[in-house]
Parts: sequence; C-alpha cells; structure tokens
Amino acid sequence: VRRPVTLRAPDFRLDPDALRAALSPRTKVLLVNTPHNPTGTVLDDDELQSIVDIARERDLLVITDEVYEHLTFDGLRHRPLATFDGMRDKTLTISSAGKTFSFTGWKVGWAVGPAHLIRAVTTAKQFLTFTSGAPLQPAIAYALGLDDAYFGQLAVSLQAKRDRLCAGLRDVGLTVFVPQGTYFVTTDIRPLGYADGVRFCLDLPDRCGVVAIPHEVFYDDKQAGRPLVRWAFCKQDDVLDEAVRRLRTLSG
Repeated sequence: VRRPVTLRAPDFRLDPDALRAALSPRTKVLLVNTPHNPTGTVLDDDELQSIVDIARERDLLVITDEVYEHLTFDGLRHRPLATFDGMRDKTLTISSAGKTFSFTGWKVGWAVGPAHLIRAVTTAKQFLTFTSGAPLQPAIAYALGLDDAYFGQLAVSLQAKRDRLCAGLRDVGLTVFVPQGTYFVTTDIRPLGYADGVRFCLDLPDRCGVVAIPHEVFYDDKQAGRPLVRWAFCKQDDVLDEAVRRLRTLSG
C-alpha cells in the first residue's frame, strides 16, 4: 500500500512529522525523489537526515529517484542519500541518462546499491522489458566519464533558461514558484481566473498553442495540486520566448 507524503505550496518542503505519520507497522520501504518532480525542490541535509533517522529507527530500505541529480541551481548541490552514515547498505539509488544528457528517448538508466538489492532489481527487470537499446549503452557509459565541467555547464545553461521562463510567466500574471532543481517550474494559475489545472491545461492548446501539465496528475491529494501547473524550460530560448508571447493573450 502506497502512502504518499505531499510537498505543499508555497515552499514544497518535506515535513518529517507528516512522513512519520504516513508510516505503518507494515512499512518496509521509503521512496524518495530529489531533486523533486514536479516541484523542483532539492531536499536539504536536514530533510535528508530526517529520512535517514526514520529509516534507521524502523530498519527500512530506501529507494531514491535521483534522475535530476546534476540539474540544481543557485549553488545548491544534490546530496545522494546513500552517502549518509549507515545508509550505503540500505539504499537503492536510481538515475537516468534521459535527464543528465537530454536523451529521454533512449530510455537508459541505472541503479546503484548493495549486491542483494541489485539482484532484486535485475530479477524484477527481466520481466518488465526484454532488452534495452544495446548500442546506446556504450554511448552512455562514455558520457558518464565526461569531465565535471560538462555537468556544471549544463546546470548553468538550464538556470538561465529557468530564469528566462520564470520572468516570462510572472509577466503573464501567474504566481511563480522558482525551482531549485530539475527543468520544470510550477505556477499557480488562479491569478488568471482558473482554479482547476486540468481544465486550464486542456484549454491552453486551443487558446494559445502552448501545452503544460497539471500538478493534479502527480498528486494523491488532488486538492493540493489542483491550482498548480508545471512548465518545462529545457527548450531553446526562442521557443521559450514564443511560448510566453502566446501566453500573454490569456491576460490580454
């Protein structure tokens, strides 16, 4: 039984008390996503330590989704949960080439953890997909050996795009929550007269030829996500500018 802990606007921070309240005597695994999609939150050391403390107290395994690990901004650094004391043998870390190298269509990723957890992953994986793109795997192996300068420049480039789109969305009249990581930005659509993100996103293509994703589709607590919408800024600058130009018609 999945029991989610919602990151709530406006700060989208982890509430350790809410995490503890979500546990039951049957809880075996914690699933953690940081940097977080869709909110762009990067969990800080205190938040991560609270997860570590709970995992130790309850002897829980932790599976971490860290696919945006290199996409952090404003000097923030992502810290893998497995690097905390005592967590190396209790953590399965998952990442992906799709985000770090912009090869989302290649569907190549990896899992890192102790041998017994990796055996469990490979056992399950063989029944989910027959194979991966074999010729693509050596390319990703090569890319993982790139100098750190590549990863740093990627973050710098995306931060500039983040700032560009955030400024444009504010100009449109939306309430903008500036992300700390990923390549998504969240807005509250209520200043434009909408309260339902699904309705807003269904209307967007016809009204101005732009698409976005409603937060509600990510949330078990639908009400918490209803007025929020996710936008992507991993685009060419001229595409971002054109999107903002079209969106201005919503408030005109």
